[in-house]
This record gives sequence, structure tokens and C-alpha cells, in this order.
Amino acid sequence: MRTWLAVGTAALLLGACGAERPPDPRAADRQSGAPSQAPQAPTQPTQPTQPTTEPADPAPTEAPTEAQAAPEPRRSFVTVPAIGLRDFPVVRYRGSPDDGPGTRLQDAGEMASPRGPRGGVGPGEVGNFLVTGHRLTGAAPLRRSPELRRGDRILVRSGGTVHTYEVRRTRWTSFRRPASLAAQRAPVPGRPGRVATRPMLTLSTCATPEDHAAGNYWADEFDNPEHRIDKIAVLVSSRPA
Repeated sequence: MRTWLAVGTAALLLGACGAERPPDPRAADRQSGAPSQAPQAPTQPTQPTQPTTEPADPAPTEAPTEAQAAPEPRRSFVTVPAIGLRDFPVVRYRGSPDDGPGTRLQDAGEMASPRGPRGGVGPGEVGNFLVTGHRLTGAAPLRRSPELRRGDRILVRSGGTVHTYEVRRTRWTSFRRPASLAAQRAPVPGRPGRVATRPMLTLSTCATPEDHAAGNYWADEFDNPEHRIDKIAVLVSSRPA
């Protein structure tokens, strides 16, 4: 057997130089019934062959996990039992509260929720979810919102989830004071500079009757009065719709 191994090794080395390959010694073993032994590997590296087929498809990307948030729907729906509001649509847009695009959405009969650097976050997210709506014109969904008191519930249905917020306080925003506007859209409503640690909601509507009663008839280019009445709420629960 040692003789065969030596011959096999020499044959492999000769084969690498282009000499004619001798018969496979394992064939003789198979004929004689003796167990075969694999020849030793060549001592010189061989040149890898190039593939002749198309490369395999790339591995599939990792499937989304529960930690990856689903895209926010363009519309969510607000219910406020204390003032008789049921499933009223809120449209998200890029801008700031009660700006031109937001006012046009409200004039068309919906409520508006701004996003972007001068807006807020989406429903259920940590930070300030801003919702604005008319009180006196169009569908006037927030006609009675100044009546809301501490403990009243605001339900927001977004996608397959219902988020429940609870009113905690009331604040007034002046559209004639930049600092007041900045406080309205701060991550913690009314408290600029604080870091948000929980989801909050600002439900905002005009204070036109109150302003006019005080003799204040100022209005901006979109016919918005100076003051807004904001109901500030905090998230208390989320559940499947």
C-alpha cells in the first residue's frame, strides 16, 4: 500500500505539469477487493475555475420586525365623547399649526395635524401630537372643545390602533407672539426646552368669540384670530382597533 501512495503522489505532481495521467490505483483495489485509500492532496494550489452560470440571487432582506414602526396613515380619526364628536377625520400634512395648508384642510371640512420641523409627532408617538380644527365655520368639529375638563377622554384611531388621551390642562396661544407659538408646538406642550418622555396631544381651536368679546378683532392673513384655546392631554392607553 505504501508503494501505491508514492506512485499516486508522483502521478498527481506529473499531472499538474501536463504529463499523461496513469490509471487510477483505486481501480485495482476495487478489483481485488482491498479497501481503497484516497490519494494525498496536491502540494501546489490549483487555479479556481470561473463559474459558468449566472450568480445566485442575493439573500432576501430581513423581514420587518415589530420594533419597526409601520408608516403613519394620512388620516386618523378623533372621537371626543364629552362634546359629541365621533370619528372625525384628521389629515396630516407638512407645516405648522393653522398655517395656509392647515387652514385649507380645515376649510374643506377636516381637522389638520402638522408634521416636520414646525409641527408635531404622530398619534401615540412620544412628543406633541398637534390637532387643529375650526370652531365656528365649516363642519365646526371643535365648537364645544373649550368645554373639555380635566379627565375627559380623547380617542384617536390611527391604522389598527386606538390611542386614548386624557385631558390634563388648558392653555392659550397667541398668534401675535412668536414665543407663545413656539410653546404651543414644543415637544412638551407649553414648556419649550424640555425633553419629551411620553406621548401628549394638543387639541387646538380658535378663541374668536372670546377675542371679539374683549374687543380684539386682530386676524392674520388666513383670517385666524389672535388666540387659540389648547386642550393638553396625555396618552393613558393604546389598544387594537
